[in-house]
Amino acid sequence: MSDACGCGGELRPTGQDGAEEREPERLWQVRELRFAAAAGVCLLAGALTAWAGTPPPVPLTLNALALALGAWTFVPGTLRRLVKGKIGVGTLMTIAAVGAVILGEVAEAAMLAFLYSISEGLEEYALARTRRGLRALLALVPETATVLRDGARVTVDPTGLRPGDLLLVRPGERLATDGVIRSGRTTLDISALTGESVPVEAQPGQRVYAGSINGTGVLEVEVTATVADNSLAKIVKIVEAEQARKGTAQRLADRIARPLVPGIMILAAAIAAAGALADDPVTWIERSLVVLVAASPCALAISVPVTVVAAIGAASRMGVLVKGGAALEALGRIKIIALDKTGTLTRNQPAVIEVATTPGHTEQQVLAVAAALEARSEHPLARAVLAAHPDPGPAAEVEAVTGAGLTGIVDGKPARLGRSGWIDAGPLAGRVAAMREAGATVMLVEHAGQVIGAIAVRDDLRPEAAEAVARLHAGGYEVAMLTGDNTATATALAAQAGIDRVHAELLPEDKSAIIARLRATRPIAMVGDGVNDAPALAAADVGIAMGAMGADVAIETADVALMGEDLRHLPHIMAHACRSRAIMLQNVGLSLGLITVLIPLAAVGVLGLAAVVAVHELVEIVVIANGIRAGRVKVLPPAPAASPQPQAAQPVRT
Repeated sequence: MSDACGCGGELRPTGQDGAEEREPERLWQVRELRFAAAAGVCLLAGALTAWAGTPPPVPLTLNALALALGAWTFVPGTLRRLVKGKIGVGTLMTIAAVGAVILGEVAEAAMLAFLYSISEGLEEYALARTRRGLRALLALVPETATVLRDGARVTVDPTGLRPGDLLLVRPGERLATDGVIRSGRTTLDISALTGESVPVEAQPGQRVYAGSINGTGVLEVEVTATVADNSLAKIVKIVEAEQARKGTAQRLADRIARPLVPGIMILAAAIAAAGALADDPVTWIERSLVVLVAASPCALAISVPVTVVAAIGAASRMGVLVKGGAALEALGRIKIIALDKTGTLTRNQPAVIEVATTPGHTEQQVLAVAAALEARSEHPLARAVLAAHPDPGPAAEVEAVTGAGLTGIVDGKPARLGRSGWIDAGPLAGRVAAMREAGATVMLVEHAGQVIGAIAVRDDLRPEAAEAVARLHAGGYEVAMLTGDNTATATALAAQAGIDRVHAELLPEDKSAIIARLRATRPIAMVGDGVNDAPALAAADVGIAMGAMGADVAIETADVALMGEDLRHLPHIMAHACRSRAIMLQNVGLSLGLITVLIPLAAVGVLGLAAVVAVHELVEIVVIANGIRAGRVKVLPPAPAASPQPQAAQPVRT
């Protein structure tokens, strides 16, 4: 805990050996609350004995014991910081308690310590609950793992796994670390990692991640990361490290608290000094002590960090990685959301949807020529063609023409495959235009100097894309698409998704420039895959990466990462961030209002020490309880029904 109230609000770092301090799971397991409970019992007993007319030493002893128990939660930390020359909120509390004792108000000092220890305990419980939610990811790693060594099955501790080991994962077992499937097919339940409720198909060559639950098949998985460096561990380390980044509201609280502590001490000293010249210096000294208590900024310092860690913990349970308070606070201010097309709005799995032919030629002939030229290409469109014609024939002298297509020799005759304009569409011009209007990318095929056909390839929208965009519109966001695809294809897909505005035919630097231009008008978030969209992600107020499990570039570049592939997580986290920011502002306003009201009332003697202590500490409890609300995941209402004929998007060619 930090001085007085643990106002840092940061997650405790993990030990170097990976060991975790056991987090309290119930209120009574929090040490500060146990001390507070004991102090409360003593305080109540002291009040009852005084009311019953018991000799003064008895209630005085009980009050002193209550003071000692409550003060134990913050005085030692305060003294340690004073030795280092650091003055904080606990300094005010300690001075006020000591001053109250000097004035003979032991019961009031005990009440101060009692309520203050409650606020500390509640804050610790809130932070612990958030840490538990985040670090529960690490508990997804099983206690043992089975590896294949020299043809034998060996059970090992997951911490002993090293890259290159071959894991045997049986049905129903969790993966102990990240790896690549070498044999076997199955479905994987990754809901605990990404929030996606539907199991995903897994096959040889596919990357898999720690904590995934194997379905019905037996898998052999080659380990690619140690337990200490797998995707789960990275997520926890990133969030804990990024807690040092403060949002605007957090910095405001810090800026107010830092000068407030010495300023109030000077004010209290001035009141006491002025009282020394008055007829009743004791009264003025007492008022100066009350001012110290009244001006304590602990409620302000606690309020925002508690909200931030609670909200970030809740986001992780939603399958969203938020990298610190700055990202959370900025996310709550966003008004424009720019979406990349490929891999974000679409599945990034292009497929042949139509083949047009000229007279005298068949679809198979067109696909055969195209597949022969594309046989050695790694381009996504090549994979689509080869999927439609998986047994390509030989091609000679194949060369790529930058920005145009491919040339080569197929069946002893020259052949070309590429875009319209480089190859004349001829009699297929009308079909090509219709394909583009349907949102497809079109490749023309030429053989022996004649156009023989056109192939339409389309990367279809994710099935949830229209629903996600509708929810963003319902939340009051302007949505735009940024893509390097041609205008016709981009416009057609945007219309299907219900997107307002399209910026097409963009290079990565063009996307970054558009983001900068839009950012000058209103706060903007960019959603992309974190690789070719990295400049745009960095230029936006908030960069959001899609499908960040295992994508190091996405996690490093973006401020927020959707760990799964379900685009519906985007409106969910946006609504969560807005709600969390509103809670932050409520807490800051309440905390500042408390200080503003209590200081003059204490200075003129309207409120005594007991009343100020009660009001101040009760407000601390209120702001902590309010901040904890950000840890609840709010269920979104059903998405608005999409219009059967969405309004055409407005293309902008750059």
